[in-house]
Amino acid sequence: MALDDGKPAAWRRWLGIMLRTAHLCAVTLLGAALLGAPVATAGAATFTALSGAGLLMIERFDGRILLGDLSGWVSLAKLAVVAWMAIDPARAPVVFWVVLAVSAISSHAPRGLRHWRPGR
Repeated sequence: MALDDGKPAAWRRWLGIMLRTAHLCAVTLLGAALLGAPVATAGAATFTALSGAGLLMIERFDGRILLGDLSGWVSLAKLAVVAWMAIDPARAPVVFWVVLAVSAISSHAPRGLRHWRPGR
């Protein structure tokens, strides 16, 4: 339910903020697990994947991300790779840093690149 100015309703904005906060906590927990904290890597990776999926869904619903754009493809790929980390924790340390770097680059890339569509 968007307001007349095209912005999401206040409760949806707060839901997005809560999901983003949960996702940042999950990524931090996963990184801590990989650095030796007494946390199960599979559980932290699952939390990261689920919070990322929730964040992707609300951003998609609000129209901030399109799955056909490069940002959408990158988001889906990151979710798949993080889910793989939950299934195969032995490979998680290297994969974590790659996903972290890809996330930083893709989220801060110029808008034209983030919203680039193959074949357009």
